Amino acid sequence: MEQFFQQLLNGLAVGGIYALVALGYTMVYGVMKLINFAHGDIFTIGAYLGLSLLVSCNIAGLLGPMAAVLSVFVMVALLTALVGYLLERVAYRPLRNAGRLSAVVSALGASIFFQNAVMLIYGARFYVYPDFLRPNFTVHLWGLDIPGIRLLVIGATVALMLALSAFIQRTRTGAAIRAVAIDPGAAQLMGINVDRIISLVFLIGPGLGGAAGLMVGIYYGQIDFTMGWSYGLKAFTAAILGGIGNIPGAMLGGLLLGVIEALAAGYVAMAWKDAIAFFVLILILIIRPTGILGERTADKL
Repeated sequence: MEQFFQQLLNGLAVGGIYALVALGYTMVYGVMKLINFAHGDIFTIGAYLGLSLLVSCNIAGLLGPMAAVLSVFVMVALLTALVGYLLERVAYRPLRNAGRLSAVVSALGASIFFQNAVMLIYGARFYVYPDFLRPNFTVHLWGLDIPGIRLLVIGATVALMLALSAFIQRTRTGAAIRAVAIDPGAAQLMGINVDRIISLVFLIGPGLGGAAGLMVGIYYGQIDFTMGWSYGLKAFTAAILGGIGNIPGAMLGGLLLGVIEALAAGYVAMAWKDAIAFFVLILILIIRPTGILGERTADKL
């Protein structure tokens, strides 16, 4: 039972990261019916920006480890949000009326550009987050010694997901995002600035993805320029699992995927965790082709 709870908490931590990245995919798909293939690479940029700010800019030395991580967390989210905004203006907005295939090719090109830019700037080797930046304490809970970093990641991801859900459900801007996701033409006739809403989505999604990249760096202590591919694929899978275009579905799908992986690694074998996770995904999609909570929109890419 102790191993089960340890693996469950580990799965919730990793699944929370998947969920944050999946939110970027599902929000963009909801308003544009487009899979933003560059989103995983923005996640990578967030991890590298966090390392640069903490170490190269010596923010950790100026503020101390905890204050530095919190401040850099906000800075990375803002910087990656800016990257997402520029991506939409440069790569997607000029192709808004050119058909979906052109936008998909542009997304793939942006992904290749970002990945190679990170490789050229930082090099193709692994980078390691300093140990002093990682919380080194344990919490005794339910008879278990739980690493503090695990609880912090779970708490941070849950807090961000709840904040986003409240923003979407309880604010006028959130209502505008939901209206654009349902019918952009009707939303525009009602006075909603569709271009502004799309830009806002490209600020929120990449901002969350960049913050998730920093979490991965601190949680695992190691990053590389290809990490966006693996995490992006898992997050995209989580979005499909929950129901693409459905924000609560992306959250649920990410958490569920992380838990399935952790339990598979703990009770079967680490080498089989991906195979088992995707096998469960296939079974769920056979039963519910639109995902657990169902996609919000009828159109598919």
